[in-house]
Amino acid sequence: MSSLSSPYPLVRLLAALFILAFAPPGYPDEGKLEESIGHLGSSSRQEIIASVEALRQLGDHRALPALEALLDRRLRVTKAGRILIKLKTGHGMIDAVTGVVIAQQLDGLDIPVINNQVRIVLSQTIANLRLASPDAEVRLAAAEELLLHPQEEATSALRAAIDREKTTKVRRALALALALTEVAGANKERRLAALDIIGQSDNPNFIVNLKPLLAKQASGEFQEPDEQVRQAARSALSAIERHMVVVGVMQNLFYGLSLGSVLLLVALGLAITFGLMEVINMAHGEMLMLGAYSTYIIQGIFKAHFPDQFAWYLVASIPTAFIVSGVVGMILERSIIRYLYGRPLETLLATWGISLLLIQTVRLIFGAQNVEVSNPPWLSGGWELMPGLMLTYNRIAIICFGLGVVLLVWLFLNRSPLGLQVRAVTQNRAMAAALGIYTSRVDTWTFGLGSGIAGLAGVALSQIGNVGPELGQSYIVDSFMVVVLGGVGKLAGTIWGATGLGVINKFLEPFTGAVLGKIMVLVFIILFIQKRPQGIFALKGRMAEG
Repeated sequence: MSSLSSPYPLVRLLAALFILAFAPPGYPDEGKLEESIGHLGSSSRQEIIASVEALRQLGDHRALPALEALLDRRLRVTKAGRILIKLKTGHGMIDAVTGVVIAQQLDGLDIPVINNQVRIVLSQTIANLRLASPDAEVRLAAAEELLLHPQEEATSALRAAIDREKTTKVRRALALALALTEVAGANKERRLAALDIIGQSDNPNFIVNLKPLLAKQASGEFQEPDEQVRQAARSALSAIERHMVVVGVMQNLFYGLSLGSVLLLVALGLAITFGLMEVINMAHGEMLMLGAYSTYIIQGIFKAHFPDQFAWYLVASIPTAFIVSGVVGMILERSIIRYLYGRPLETLLATWGISLLLIQTVRLIFGAQNVEVSNPPWLSGGWELMPGLMLTYNRIAIICFGLGVVLLVWLFLNRSPLGLQVRAVTQNRAMAAALGIYTSRVDTWTFGLGSGIAGLAGVALSQIGNVGPELGQSYIVDSFMVVVLGGVGKLAGTIWGATGLGVINKFLEPFTGAVLGKIMVLVFIILFIQKRPQGIFALKGRMAEG
């Protein structure tokens, strides 16, 4: 029987074809990979760029560690030209080609010097190689890098990545990156499709990519000759600009609500001391300042003694700030203010002097410079509601915190025995005293409550700005305006006044500036009080008669 008729050669042939079809891919350009990595340590930047370009053409993900090390200045070169990678943690190194770990300490190592041109090429190449990563976060970071630096050479790699991508967020970013590369291409259909994708993205960062398509040359002709492409660019630009207007309105509303929440906390305490007790307390802003510095002190204690529990320092600051500010307020009431009831001018001057004394005391203890209170990890970052609109967690927490404090104050005044006594003394002090209520004691506790709430405002304010000795001076006038606008002694009026004042200030600032905006708000409140002296919500019953 001839060899052709034997079944064994046929079996061997089928087995060989099976192995070729299903065997894992090899690396036919192994020598070129090693050569290109070896040139990354060159003293010539142009040679480094050429080596990086060669690695991008190879598309071998094994070059990523060396490229990332070069970008991070962790690449080292021996005298013999061997390329090593310094580990991010520890003191060890690995061979950039073989991956072998080098335990011993090596001397005389050189660090390749790169410039911005090399960094751009490196970033683009790393992004290309990361597109094939099994990690979705790595692929998303690669797509975002290509969004910042679009490159025509990445078009084929982006198309292949989009075809195999399963994650919606990554796929959207890849489509945008591809659109940016195709806008400047020669294919008209692809350019129109790319402009449509860019317009739907609502991303204001792409305006710089659209405006050149609508620019004119010195001769008066458009740089982009195709009218259909220009019209598509106009539509995309209009869509993004409309989105920016919506984002601006919603951002001002959000910032205004957070500012209004801080004003609400400050004015809520003032509404108790001024609205219920009729005491003009010019030192009320310093209660806010004491609450903010209490937060700063608690932060320092947690950093020094409880670093593992640092994330909870803000929770511990809330009762601390309330107690510190409340106790200081009670001491002021018992020692000075109780002797000045019914004498508004003397009360104003005395509390103004107390505010200066507190400011100078804080300067002597902490210094005149502002101090920084950092956000705990769970308040860092934000929620991206839409492209360009980030609702930060710290401001969301301030809004929720303000609403929570308002609810607790309402429950206290309406559901607790002390709250009932406070309202009784406010409505008719003589009758309350005749019924056996210790009015002087109620005054002390009420003043302490108002001061403590201002301290809580300091905790909230420390999360969106620096803390300084004159922090309270910036809010005392606004808080008085809130109380007068809302109606003296009315909790609902304080809520509406603080929210409205915070939102209006944020909408006016971009057009008039902060100072002129406050002047306009003050003029509006003066005109409003002329027409409605009792404020938004008028007092009723015995309180109005008193």
